[in-house]
Amino acid sequence: MAGDGEEDLAAFVALHGAALRASRVPTQYWESLSRKLRGEVFDAGDYFGIMQVEEVDEEEEVDEEMEEQFKKKPNPGNGPCFKVIVTNENGLQASNPDSVFLIDHAWTYRAEHARQQLRRVPGLLHRMANLMGIPFHGEVPDEGSIEQVLQEMWKYNQTYQLSQGTAEEKVPVWYIMDEFGSRIQHSDQPSFAAAPLFYMPQQIAYTVLWPLRDLETGGEVTRDYAYGETDRLIRKCVLLPWVPTEVLDVSCFTPEPPDEHYQAILAENKEKLPVAINPPVYAKDKVFKVFTDIQQVLNNLTHPRFVFTDNEGEADILYNFSHFKDYRKLSEERPEVMVNQFPCENLLTVKDCLASIARRAGGPDGPRWLPRTFNLQTELPQFISYFQQRDRRGEDNHWICKPWNLARSLDTHITNNLNSIIRHRESSPKVVCKYIEEPVLFEREDVGLVKFDVRYVVLLRSARPLRLYSYDVFWLRFSNRAFSLDDLDDYEKHFTVMNYAPGVTLKQVHCEDFIPLFEKQYPEYPWTTVQASIFKAFAELFQVASSKPAPLGICDYPSSRAIYAIDLMLKWDTSRDGKRIMQPQILEVNFNPDCDRACQYHPTFFNDVFSTLFLDETDNCHVTRIV
Repeated sequence: MAGDGEEDLAAFVALHGAALRASRVPTQYWESLSRKLRGEVFDAGDYFGIMQVEEVDEEEEVDEEMEEQFKKKPNPGNGPCFKVIVTNENGLQASNPDSVFLIDHAWTYRAEHARQQLRRVPGLLHRMANLMGIPFHGEVPDEGSIEQVLQEMWKYNQTYQLSQGTAEEKVPVWYIMDEFGSRIQHSDQPSFAAAPLFYMPQQIAYTVLWPLRDLETGGEVTRDYAYGETDRLIRKCVLLPWVPTEVLDVSCFTPEPPDEHYQAILAENKEKLPVAINPPVYAKDKVFKVFTDIQQVLNNLTHPRFVFTDNEGEADILYNFSHFKDYRKLSEERPEVMVNQFPCENLLTVKDCLASIARRAGGPDGPRWLPRTFNLQTELPQFISYFQQRDRRGEDNHWICKPWNLARSLDTHITNNLNSIIRHRESSPKVVCKYIEEPVLFEREDVGLVKFDVRYVVLLRSARPLRLYSYDVFWLRFSNRAFSLDDLDDYEKHFTVMNYAPGVTLKQVHCEDFIPLFEKQYPEYPWTTVQASIFKAFAELFQVASSKPAPLGICDYPSSRAIYAIDLMLKWDTSRDGKRIMQPQILEVNFNPDCDRACQYHPTFFNDVFSTLFLDETDNCHVTRIV
């Protein structure tokens, strides 16, 4: 039998050891934890009890101002205050290997599905309202109670992320612990620690709870809601959902990060910079051998001066879908080989880097063509200060939280709830950008005035000297519902990326049809003028991106060429002379974009791209030089 136990433990550690180590669960508890998980043993009730705490002595007279203060106490929720205490008559010993406990999860969901589940899952709204101290007595979910739960849940939410699977499956999962787990209060000197564990055999997540010291009977079970955070100011910010406070004394000034920041990114990306080479010179009639793993290129590149090869070693051009890393080796061994990427181009294509380098154009607030952006990992206090200052001035405070490096609007959330933004920082690295509250809208006959965004494909021929082109066709995406600054989780109202959402209508308008429709709706804003301001923004962006040597800027490797897709919106703004203008807002820059629609409607697309980038021939190509 002992052998079986050892085998069970070894199998358990093989599956879960890395996660347990990352969560700092002491090894002394692993065997007991394995046994409790296998047997679904929830024995916390044998050791702990939930106690209701009276916040105010009933005999005391309490004025309204004091009552307001009591409402702001750190205990999660609005209702009575609870705490969890040790009830076992022998207390609890941290050295006892069985002193590890499982907490069940009452609700597990992805943020974008929360409202829908509260409406549809029987009993869920009732349970959540009870747990959060929100009065709800009806049988049928009502929107008011749902909204209250959606606001309050950020004081209860915990999160984890699956490390494997598709991009959709890796989107962070949020969960709320059962009534026992949710009643455990915060302390800066906690008596317990807690961490989620995804139990593979059952494909279920639990929370693991273990003691940090011995507790006597009656001792309170607490945990640190800012576990692992040691910086005092950051702790204050992270704990703000439970301990409301103002950080208006913190400057919201966000200068560009120091050089070390970019050095660290280079090291983390494991990218090796090239050695200096002379720009290669090719014969005027040379036919280039292209090695590529991109099907759209294989299917659509028909230009007579390019032929495909399956042998990477004999290629003149490497046109890869995945990120190229070892530029040093390529530059030393095959400097004449051209590649469809630039070293350090992630400074453009990763959202936090884009915001950092853009400050070279517009100072700490960033340029007018980029929404005000904060990196939640490194600029949380500055963001909270900025949010609270706007709140005081009565200014719009809608923000959009985006992961640094995911596309297709995955794990992207619009909110005016500060607690929600602070908590989203825990799930994955994110930036928070000012949501465009006054976008330029487009009249759709079937729907009304909707949001739209524009995608331009730009071709970077060289970084120094800067040579940048735009493809002459641009692409449009539209929301499916009329825009208004509410229903922030209504995807079809606030987002334009419809081609990945199942069962959702995709509205397509070709740019040649769009321009006259746009100019009819906005006769004072000819598209040529709008596009000139868009190209001016692109030029500024690429100028600042290439203004410093790598890794502080895009590397000016002479054998590099690249194609990017820039997504942007237009917002209403006021010029310095008081005129109402359409101001481009760059949303993101995409590496190796999907060119399926481009090839479908414009069969010469890749011929034009390759001719511009690799032959320096732009005559008869559908491109415009920007810089």
